[in-house]
Amino acid sequence: MNKELKHVENENIYDEFDNLSDLNFGKKSEDEIKKEVEPKIQYVEENLWYKVEKVGKKISFAKDIKALYEYMLDSGVSWYRKAIVVAALIYFISPIDAVPDIAPLFGYLDDLGVITALLKFLGSELVPYYDAGYRV
Repeated sequence: MNKELKHVENENIYDEFDNLSDLNFGKKSEDEIKKEVEPKIQYVEENLWYKVEKVGKKISFAKDIKALYEYMLDSGVSWYRKAIVVAALIYFISPIDAVPDIAPLFGYLDDLGVITALLKFLGSELVPYYDAGYRV
């Protein structure tokens, strides 16, 4: 299969689905998945600021963490986009990483990679969630 044909097939892969409820998420309904995400959102709300206060001066992406948190709390954001943000924030909070946070200089590189990938995925959708004085 040539590269151009493969690209066209990948673009049309979801054309047959009207919305995400048509996709199979492990044979769970959209409501079941939303119920699973809610406790994880609660976990992020309870633990995120402790982690940011603890390491805020060591990392350069604290403003991005705050914007992602605000995005997660927005009731207008769809549940599946929130689930992606929640997963990234839990990875940031968790002391068990690919690279342990206690490693000098390199401890937060994996967290930065996850957050950067998420920022790239969300793109300009995240801009309104930054503080007014901050230029993206």
